[in-house]
Amino acid sequence: MILLAIESSCDDTSAAILRDTVVLSNKTANQTTHQLYGGVVPEVASRAHQINILPIVELAIKEAGITKKDIEVVAFTRGPGLIGSLLVGVSFAKAFALARQLPIIEVNHLQAHILAHFIDEPRPNFPFLCLTVSGGHTQIVLVHDNNDMEIIGQTLDDAAGEAFDKTGKLLGLGYPAGPIIDKLAQTGQVVFDFPEPQIPNLDFSFSGLKTSILYFLKRNLETNPAFIEQNLVNICASVQQRIVTILMNKLIRAAAQTGIHEIAIAGGVSANSALRKSLQLEGEQRGWRTYIPQFQYCTDNAAMIGIAAYYKYLRGEFATQSVAPTAKYY
Repeated sequence: MILLAIESSCDDTSAAILRDTVVLSNKTANQTTHQLYGGVVPEVASRAHQINILPIVELAIKEAGITKKDIEVVAFTRGPGLIGSLLVGVSFAKAFALARQLPIIEVNHLQAHILAHFIDEPRPNFPFLCLTVSGGHTQIVLVHDNNDMEIIGQTLDDAAGEAFDKTGKLLGLGYPAGPIIDKLAQTGQVVFDFPEPQIPNLDFSFSGLKTSILYFLKRNLETNPAFIEQNLVNICASVQQRIVTILMNKLIRAAAQTGIHEIAIAGGVSANSALRKSLQLEGEQRGWRTYIPQFQYCTDNAAMIGIAAYYKYLRGEFATQSVAPTAKYY
């Protein structure tokens, strides 16, 4: 089965070709224009998708060594995401499939992040826990099967990725700030202590952390206008360490409560070096089997949409031409 997968939930336009679970190509067009605004501008993103989607699909088909006539199924991200961005991908997928009389499969973006672990070996054993962390979502998901997932903890306000980006904005860094903070933190020391929110159960909160960082910087800048410049790498290291400990402490609690030792991470923030290292260390100490995706499958990409669609294909779960994108989809 040759499948075309399309991902357009935010600011990356991605297309992939899969033969069953084998990724033949996975191409992505990034939108750098949002760096001018310090964040994703929805209208700008959707217009860029319109420009990028046809070339990126053609590139994916060419790299896979197939033709349009070889494609048997079309899959796409239905949500969650920016509605304008999703609309471009959904509309293209429906039109492509309609022109060639092909079945279509709609995919939950967050479930696809989790199922990206099934593209390559080693693959998690069911049930497993997955910490899904991105710019817009932070969740702990109990994965019973590839079509049975239960959210057992999630953010009550901001996501971990937002905490990185808002901190980067306060520090005068570029966007997206997560990779920049990660790089700077590697030469810094954890010398500043930021509070860990005391949220019950397995839920998260990052709004209070962002506020504490804001007032910390404001207080120190009043006495030393060069404080950020003189302490940038240490601030980055300290902020990153706190975000990682917030995530890991909840994941440790989830593992203890469920008794599950198969532990995975997914989403854009799973590319963070400190989080990846912390998961490995905790896994070694606690006897977990840990799973960390390849970098190319951490951020938004169409290959993960394709693998999620493959399992829906096996179950015969096809969408109709009346399907519409949705901003929230859980």
